[in-house]
Amino acid sequence: MRILHLAANRWWTGSADPTIRLVAGLRARGHRVLLGAIPGDRFETKAREAGLELVGGLRLDPRAGPAALARDALRLRALVRAEAVDVIHAHHSHDHWLAMLARPRRGAGGRPPVVRTFHNLRAVKRDQLSARLYRRTAAALVVSRQIEVRCREVGFGAERVVWLPGVADLGRFAAGADPRPVREEFALGDAPVIVSVARLAPNRSHELLLDGFRLLLGTLPQARLLLVGKGEARDRLEARVAALGLGDRVVFTGYRDRDLPEVLAAADCFVLMAAGSDESCRAALEAMAAARPVVARRVGALPETVVDGETGLLLGEDEPVRVAEALLGVLADRARGRAMGAAGRRRAEAEFGLERSVEIVEALYRRLA
Repeated sequence: MRILHLAANRWWTGSADPTIRLVAGLRARGHRVLLGAIPGDRFETKAREAGLELVGGLRLDPRAGPAALARDALRLRALVRAEAVDVIHAHHSHDHWLAMLARPRRGAGGRPPVVRTFHNLRAVKRDQLSARLYRRTAAALVVSRQIEVRCREVGFGAERVVWLPGVADLGRFAAGADPRPVREEFALGDAPVIVSVARLAPNRSHELLLDGFRLLLGTLPQARLLLVGKGEARDRLEARVAALGLGDRVVFTGYRDRDLPEVLAAADCFVLMAAGSDESCRAALEAMAAARPVVARRVGALPETVVDGETGLLLGEDEPVRVAEALLGVLADRARGRAMGAAGRRRAEAEFGLERSVEIVEALYRRLA
């Protein structure tokens, strides 16, 4: 098949990694897949590193104004016609509108269908203009059951909504990563270590985690917490850590990409308090692939990802004492934690490999085209 993906994403966050993995997986199955991306930013760089075929001559910038939008639409319309594209797959609202504008008529065959992946709940709009867009959309791929419910509420019929499981890089996070460099870098010794990987942003519930961790120290004083990530809230969170007297127990590691498997290998428990801009919660999937037990709130796809009591623990209430109890439930019994981690790895292999996700998308494309 001939497939065009559009992703107006500048950064290596949110939809970026899932989109690149999907495009690469479809190419590996023999399809011709083109990708439209904003030129000159990190997403484009990562796509080129992955060897993907990028569409030239696009701005794909939601802030560029109507003239740029019209030029992109004309460029894509010519491309869709010249390449005889079978399906256009959008990942953001700007892409979605552009995909509709770019569809040329193809005689009796009509226009190529447009598919949209909704990577987070807020992307599903409730206004009348969006309702018109959704009526013309062939199918919606959703990464969590919450998004599935919202899509049904705004008018997508059940036959047009397809659940898409998240993807973990099973090879990268397989057993074998050495925890010693990270434990030595932060002088962790043999302390019980909790790792959280999330952007340091106001909506990621780091405050709830810090309050719960402070309570945990009353029972497990040797525990350490690594906050992995960067973001605009770092200064405020560092001030909160100091105010809580946790400066010698909480470590801000900064952004870790190349050695993330080693960071997770150094963890006895992984924790995630918010879904972020990718509600498939890739960070939790990677922790499971790394055989680490996961403590998480019931947000995004986490209720479908973490099997409570088997691969980790899901929080029933958003209270610091519940966070502390869940962390203690994993860390106080190291054997139990290791068993949960092993179960998480088995679940990741069975449910969250790239092949399964690609097969679901490929089957949808064939049905539509």
